[in-house]
Amino acid sequence: MNKFHIAIFAIILIVFFAIVVTTEEGSLNNKSDVAPTLPPDASTFELITPTIAPNMQKLAEQQNQGQQVQGAQTQQQQQNQAAIQQAESTLQGPINASVSATIKTSKGDIDVILFGDVAPNTVRNFILKADTNFYNGLIFHRVEDWVIQGGDPNGNGTGGGQMAAETNSKPFVVGSLGMARGSNPQINNDSQFFITKEEADWLNGQYTNFGIVTSGMDVVDSIQIGDKIEGITINNQ
Repeated sequence: MNKFHIAIFAIILIVFFAIVVTTEEGSLNNKSDVAPTLPPDASTFELITPTIAPNMQKLAEQQNQGQQVQGAQTQQQQQNQAAIQQAESTLQGPINASVSATIKTSKGDIDVILFGDVAPNTVRNFILKADTNFYNGLIFHRVEDWVIQGGDPNGNGTGGGQMAAETNSKPFVVGSLGMARGSNPQINNDSQFFITKEEADWLNGQYTNFGIVTSGMDVVDSIQIGDKIEGITINNQ
């Protein structure tokens, strides 16, 4: 390669690099002239509240409902406790010789008189349970030709607590109220009660007789197994 060829080659290289540099500068100048595209909220930069996915929305609603249910349960417990305290306070004083009450059932109302003079502790216990809605929703689990029996929290004759019996001289006639018991005549069930549909003199002196039906024997006679006690209202005490 002679000097002429080397000179030509050098000139070509110089021209090539000059073209490349000129092109890059033009590209940079063009880029600087184009304004960037900004998002719609670029002037304020306010945060956009994200949309809660449907499952998250449902979860939030369930949590809110759970809190409401828990609050309602707490309120109900407080109301029950207040009712118990009020009933206990009322029953600390003397009790009437006779107390009027209404046993509301799914078949109708049964009006009764409770014998506060001969079975005061049994009547007090019955009033306390009635005033605190213990009997609400319980069933009559035993129905025979001569008797109906209910007030068992288990619904099958196995539930309830214990309390001392108060046997007395009141005879068991049509419509008598008595407390159920086991083999020990000194210990009564504290919630299960029965109403006789016929005279039952074999119970005299053996079971606690604590009241009598004054109205509603037709309801007593119509009761079947599974019929509910909707509530017991104490009319005077």
